[in-house]
Amino acid sequence: MKVLVTGGAGFIGSNTVDLLISEGYEVVVIDDLSTGKKEYINREAIFYRASILDELNDIIKKEEIDCVLHMGAQVQVRKSLEDPVFDSQVNILGSINLIENCLDVEKFVYASSGGAIYGEPEYLPVDEEHPVKPLSPYGVSKFAVENYLHSFSKTYGLKYVSLRYGNVYGPRQDPYGEAGVVAIFAKRMLDGNRPKINGDGNQTRDFVYVKDVAKANLMAIEKKVSSQAFNIGTGRETSVNEIFNTIRSILGKNITPIYGPPIKGEVYRICLDIKKAKKKLGWRPEIGLENGIRELLEYLTS
Repeated sequence: MKVLVTGGAGFIGSNTVDLLISEGYEVVVIDDLSTGKKEYINREAIFYRASILDELNDIIKKEEIDCVLHMGAQVQVRKSLEDPVFDSQVNILGSINLIENCLDVEKFVYASSGGAIYGEPEYLPVDEEHPVKPLSPYGVSKFAVENYLHSFSKTYGLKYVSLRYGNVYGPRQDPYGEAGVVAIFAKRMLDGNRPKINGDGNQTRDFVYVKDVAKANLMAIEKKVSSQAFNIGTGRETSVNEIFNTIRSILGKNITPIYGPPIKGEVYRICLDIKKAKKKLGWRPEIGLENGIRELLEYLTS
C-alpha cells in the first residue's frame, strides 16, 4: 500500500513516515518546507516539494496513492489570530484542494485538533460528542475541514477518519517556535534560560507523545473504520506549571519561570476522553509524560 503524507517533513508527519516505512508501507511525502525540515524526511520516502495549495493531481495520479494522511497545516493558534485569512487559506482551501484530488483513495486520514475545536469545555474529559465551539480561527479551520470531509463522504463516498490530537510533544518538535510548550521550555532550560509562562501556569492541556500519535495514524489506516472522529490524547489534564516542574526536576536545575499575560483564543482547561479510540481503533497511549520528556531531552542534547 502506498500512503501520501502531507506535512511529512514536519514534527508529527516525519515521525509518522518513519513508522509507516518501518511497517512496510511505501510513502510519498508532500511538504513545502515552510516549517518542516528536509533532513527529517526518511530516505526511503518519495519526496515532492509542494504546497497543498498547488495543483496536486499529477503527483497523486503518477504515484497511484492508496491512502492519505493529511497533516500539512498552519498549526499555530497565535498565528491564526494574527492572520486568520492566511490560516483559512492553508487549512481550509489547501485541504479542500487535496481532498478533491483524492476522492478515489481507499481512506483519507485527517489530523484535526482536540485541543482547539471544542473551545472551553462544558465537562471533562471531553468526548467526541461534546459541542464544538472553537475560540480561535485555527480551531474553526480544523473543524471546517471535518465538515467538508463529511460532505465529500456523503456526496462521493470518500472514506475518512478525523483524529483530534491533544497537545503533541516529543523529538523534532520546534523548540524555537511559538507553539510547542514542552520543547520550548526544555530547550530554554537546557541552555540555562528562564522559560516564559503565559498566564498563571495552571491552565491544563492533554499532552500526548508523538510516537503514540504516529501509532494512532497507522491504526486509523489499518482499522476498518470510516466517517468518524477520534480523540487522540491521554485523558489526563497536565498544567503548564507541571510541565515546567517536571523538566526542572529531570534536569536538576534551579530555574524559575517568567510569568506573562495569557494568550487570547486559547482554552484554559482541556483533556480528552479517549474511550472511543481505545475501543474502535485498538489504540492507547503507551509513553507517560516523564518518560516522554526524558526522550525529548535526550533528543535535544544528542
